[in-house]
Amino acid sequence: MIRVRRWKTVRALAALCIACAGLGTAMGQQPYSQAILQKIDAAVKARLDEIAEYTVTEHYSVFRSGDEAHPVAEMTVKTTYKRDTGKSYIVLSESGSALIRNLVLGAILDNEKQINAPGVREGSWITTANYEMKVKPGGIQKMDGRDCVALALTPLRKTPYLVEGTLWVEAKDGNIVQLEGKASRSSSILTGPTQMMRQYKDIDGFAEATHARAESDSFLFGRTVVTIDYQGYQIQHGTNH
Repeated sequence: MIRVRRWKTVRALAALCIACAGLGTAMGQQPYSQAILQKIDAAVKARLDEIAEYTVTEHYSVFRSGDEAHPVAEMTVKTTYKRDTGKSYIVLSESGSALIRNLVLGAILDNEKQINAPGVREGSWITTANYEMKVKPGGIQKMDGRDCVALALTPLRKTPYLVEGTLWVEAKDGNIVQLEGKASRSSSILTGPTQMMRQYKDIDGFAEATHARAESDSFLFGRTVVTIDYQGYQIQHGTNH
């Protein structure tokens, strides 16, 4: 009987130790997660506060019917972003279907203008004001040669401009490295939510997009893939007071 009691006591103590270890891990994870979220918010705010203007060349390609080797339409634009006014575009070259350029690429550029307008763009920022973010298990991951943390993104409201999926950020400073997922709401009753991916690089200390891919399925065009490549950033600094 004494041996049985001792064995039960040992098992109880072991279970208590395991529970305490798990609690310690959870308590240790919480400050770490909070620190990552603070870095993300700070990195986004610094970019928006410190960049007064930038220009970049963007090349758009549209693919249909599963053929991603031969674009049905292309467009190259020079994009100018100004903190006080938003984005504007100058078309440098275009080719392929005029219908798709007008209806697909024209819609994308119009949406980008709308999203980046002062007073509107705040609602699309990748910050804790717009998303619930949870650090995924697995620790530090290597992506594009950088030490990254992966987070699950859940939009706090349904909108075509917020993405449900995964975000990778640099562990050291919270700068965005890659985002992928689907829009939390379709932009049209004729299409499903857009699946998207966007990659970023550190340019002048800020995370700037270098490549993006979006896939949608619409009643009018069927399965459509749009890729965007960004080159030649010219950034003008100026603190926002």
